[in-house]
Amino acid sequence: MALSPKVYTWLCGLFASLGSIIFGYDLGVIAGVLPATDFKAVMGPRYENDNLVGLITSIFVLGCFFGMFPVAYFADKLGRRITIQIGALIYVLGGALQTGARNMDMMLAGRFFAGFGVGVMADLAPLYQAEIAHPSIRGRLTTLQQFMLGIGAFTASWVIVPAIPLIAFMLLMPESPRWLAERGRWEEALTTLARLHANGDESDKFVLSQIEDMKADINKSAEIGESSWKELFTVPSNFRRVTLGYILQFSVQMTGVSAIQYYSTTIFTTMGFSASRILLFQSINSVIALIGEACCVLWVDHTGRRRPLIVGNIASGLSFVVGSILMARWPGSVDNDAAHYIFIITTWVFNFFFSACIGPLSWAYPAEIFSTRTRAKSTAITSSSSWISNFFIAQVTPIAFKAIGWKYYLVFAICGHTNALVIWAFFPETTGRRLEEMDALFENSPVFVGGTTYAEVGDRTAGERELREGTFAPGDISEKDGRDTEKASIEHK
Repeated sequence: MALSPKVYTWLCGLFASLGSIIFGYDLGVIAGVLPATDFKAVMGPRYENDNLVGLITSIFVLGCFFGMFPVAYFADKLGRRITIQIGALIYVLGGALQTGARNMDMMLAGRFFAGFGVGVMADLAPLYQAEIAHPSIRGRLTTLQQFMLGIGAFTASWVIVPAIPLIAFMLLMPESPRWLAERGRWEEALTTLARLHANGDESDKFVLSQIEDMKADINKSAEIGESSWKELFTVPSNFRRVTLGYILQFSVQMTGVSAIQYYSTTIFTTMGFSASRILLFQSINSVIALIGEACCVLWVDHTGRRRPLIVGNIASGLSFVVGSILMARWPGSVDNDAAHYIFIITTWVFNFFFSACIGPLSWAYPAEIFSTRTRAKSTAITSSSSWISNFFIAQVTPIAFKAIGWKYYLVFAICGHTNALVIWAFFPETTGRRLEEMDALFENSPVFVGGTTYAEVGDRTAGERELREGTFAPGDISEKDGRDTEKASIEHK
C-alpha cells in the first residue's frame, strides 16, 4: 500500500535533517572530551594555552559560519539535494581528521571542516523541508532540525556515521520542486510535486494549483531579473525579512543556551556537584530536550510560530532570573543542597522551553519567509548570525564567568524578556500560509504587528484548502478563518 503524500513528504524531511544529529553529537560530547586525560596527552603542551583550548570548541561554529558563504551559490546552481550531500562529504573529511588527530593543529583543522559541513547541512535542511512541505504541516517538517539535533546530543556516539546515511538517502530523495521550477524544469517540478503531494497523480488539483502559484511567483521574479545580494538590502520587504531572520537567529544565543551546553560541567561544579552527578544531570537534560523537541514537532502547526517563541523566551528569561539568585545567594561553597538542586531544575526548565519553543522555530521561521528567488541567499545570511553569535558566546563565557561570576547569568535573564518583546512587536505570523504568498505578506503587513490580525494564527489549513479548491489568487494572501483580510494584489505587468 502506498504511503500517504504527507507521510512520504514528512519522511523526506526527516532524512534531510539527519545532518543535525552530527551537530547534536558535538554539543553533547565536546564538554566531556576536553578535560579527558588521554585527549590532553594527544594535544601536547599547547593544551596549556587557554585560548587554544577555547578555540577547539569554538572553531567548529566558526567553520559553520564560513560554510554560509558558498552555500547560497551552490544551492541555487546545483540544487538543494546535491548541496546537502556536499556538506555531508565535507563533514566526513572533518570527522576523519578529528578521529585521527595526533596534534592540536590536526584537531583544529578537523573541527573547522566538520563545522563547515554542518553549517551547509543545517542551513539547507529546513530550506529544503519548507520547499517540499504541504502548508499545513510545514512547521512539523522544518522543526525536525532541532529534534534530530536533540537525538544527536542524546546518543553522543559515533561521529561520522550519521553523515553516511544522509549522503545515501539524499540520492533517493526528490529535488526541491521550487528549485526545479526556478531553473525552468517545469515537467520535473510537476512530477516531483505529484510524487510528494498526490501519490504521483500529475492531474491532481492541489498539485496543479501549486504549479500555478509557483509560475506567478517566478514570472514576477523574471520581470525583476536574476536574484542578487544587493536586493536583499535595497528592497524594503526583503531587508525587513533578512533583519527579522538575523535578529531571531542571534537572539537564540542570547537565551544562554550555548553557555549551558558548552560549559555545563563548569557551571554545575561551581554549585558543588561531583563529576558523576553532573553526568547524570546532563543525561536527564538530554531526555528533557528530546521531549521538548517532540512537543514542538507535534504542536507547532497548531500553536503558530509567534506564541511559542514569546512564551519560550519569557520562560527562559525567568529561569535565568531564578538561577542568578541561587548562584549569588547559595553557591557551591554554601551548604544548602535544596538550593543547589533547585538550580539544576531551573536548567531543566530552561532546556524544555528552549527545545519546545525557541531552538526549532529559529530555523523554521527564516526558512519559510523568503521567496524562492532569494531564499538560499537570505537564509545563508540569517544562519550566519546563529554561528557567529554561537562563536562569540563560546569564547566569552569562560572569561565572563571568571570575571563576574553569577552576574553573567543576568545578561541572559534580561535578553530572554527583550527577545519576547521584539518577537511580539515585529514578527508576523506565518503558520499555514503558502510560500508563494510571503512576498505579499511582508509587503502589506505593518512593521509593528503586535495586536494586529497579522499576529494571529487563524486557520492553519487556509492556504492548503485554497490550493485544493482552486480558490486562491496566485501571490495573494490566504483568507484566514474565512475573514476578508486585506488582499495583497501582486501586479503582473
